[in-house]
Amino acid sequence: MALGLRCFRWVQPGFCNSLLVLTKPVSGVRLNSANITWNDCQQCGAFPIVPIRHFATKKAKAKGKGHSQPRVNINASLVEDIIRLEEVDGEMKSVVEALKDNFNKNLNIRTSPGSLDHITVTTADGKFALNQIGQISLKSPQLILVNMTNFPECTAAAIKAIRESGMNLNPEVDGTVIRVPIPKVTREHREMLVKLAKQNTNKAKDALRKVRTNAMNKLKKSKDTVAEDTIKLIEKQIGQMADDTAVEMDKHLAQKTKELLG
Repeated sequence: MALGLRCFRWVQPGFCNSLLVLTKPVSGVRLNSANITWNDCQQCGAFPIVPIRHFATKKAKAKGKGHSQPRVNINASLVEDIIRLEEVDGEMKSVVEALKDNFNKNLNIRTSPGSLDHITVTTADGKFALNQIGQISLKSPQLILVNMTNFPECTAAAIKAIRESGMNLNPEVDGTVIRVPIPKVTREHREMLVKLAKQNTNKAKDALRKVRTNAMNKLKKSKDTVAEDTIKLIEKQIGQMADDTAVEMDKHLAQKTKELLG
């Protein structure tokens, strides 16, 4: 019994210090020493620091996700010997303008004669806009006429192009005149136009990606002569431009969807 109490007295200081190390935060942990008596001889026992890892809470992680990456704003004139950012920006804007033009001409609640103008007709002599080979007029609010008298041999190709235009049109032929009844504005018709708007937007985004890829490929040719940091900044600038253009496309799509669904 006496021996057990003596052993406990030897172990107690180290045991207590170990508990303190494990329970204190990292900032409060120190290298503590315990004096152990063994046959009237003192020895100093050092207890190592135990590192404690503080894991990020869910709240802290969520807070970090909300921070946006800093934007790059390069002066185009300073890098024009590497790549012409103004030209890249112009190409991206052209894609947006083409999408808006498509929306205005082809995706209307009520079909107008002008909406048929740029339907592409594939003939033996090449591809032509419908208004180049036929005279388009409005017979009544419910009927459009396409007179193919000047190019009667293209009548069949014109009918096919109108049917496949995605405008929900079902043309009828009357000699060299194509009669195009204007469909009633039903809920199904509106939803079909919205679907076409989304498809056209996706095609425009494909064209945008090509512009971005071409710009990046052009930039790669300068990697041997331009500092790596400069190349990365320009790449980020081009990526920013493409992202901003895609956001603009989505805004136009949202506006068109609202207009079509009423």
